[in-house]
Amino acid sequence: MIAEVLHAELSIDDLLAIDTADSFLRTGLPRTVLRDLRRGRWSIQAHTDLHGLNRHEAHEEINRFLAEAKHHDKRCVRIVHGRGLGSPGRTGVLRQLTKSWLARRRAVLASCDAPASARADGALRLLLKAGVD
Repeated sequence: MIAEVLHAELSIDDLLAIDTADSFLRTGLPRTVLRDLRRGRWSIQAHTDLHGLNRHEAHEEINRFLAEAKHHDKRCVRIVHGRGLGSPGRTGVLRQLTKSWLARRRAVLASCDAPASARADGALRLLLKAGVD
């Protein structure tokens, strides 16, 4: 059952919810997974920073980063997308794009906004599925 859910395409409702949500949980997984991710149950094993990248470069970096995380069996990672303060209109374009890109990846089980800190303001924590192709 969970395998079917993990490989299903996102519905239009899921895609619309991603834009405004502060978290994502793959359908069919228990809410405790997201709660544990928010609470920092798993240590961040790798991170990447998208500051200074345009949307195309950011997409390529996310693809590279997730492939590397898979290769090294990393399960909990952080992607810093920034708050968008340097963008025209001070809008966090990469924030919405990053959430949308990640929700479409079968490897991403859950994501949530990372707690603000000196080094991770405007970031997402991700829980990745083990052994995803």
